[in-house]
Amino acid sequence: MSSGGGHEGEGIWSRQYRRPYTVTGGRTRPAGDDLELETLVQTATGIDEQLAALGREQRSIAALCREVVSVAEISARLDLLLGVTRVIVSDMALQGLVLLHRPQVAIADADHPPPVELLERVLHGLRNIS
Repeated sequence: MSSGGGHEGEGIWSRQYRRPYTVTGGRTRPAGDDLELETLVQTATGIDEQLAALGREQRSIAALCREVVSVAEISARLDLLLGVTRVIVSDMALQGLVLLHRPQVAIADADHPPPVELLERVLHGLRNIS
């Protein structure tokens, strides 16, 4: 007897899709501190031997980040949820597989509000868009 319409292609779906919580081990936040969307990520040199032991997502990130790429761009290019991307990249950074280049604002005291001049330029740019 053939399977019902709800089960067609089930084998293909299960091979191509992994639930996000299985990729991150059920975690929703990075192991280290919060990872900003604009943080730049670069694959560390000399990790070729370690690549075979990595999961599919980690290998994809390592290949993509041979050139410097932001966390947001990794998420978009690899079609990964942003939260999943942040967890994986954070784990890879703790293992020394990738280097993180944080924006200067995040390194400096983030409690200081941005200068009024910057906010005015952003507002002016937004008005020009619409």
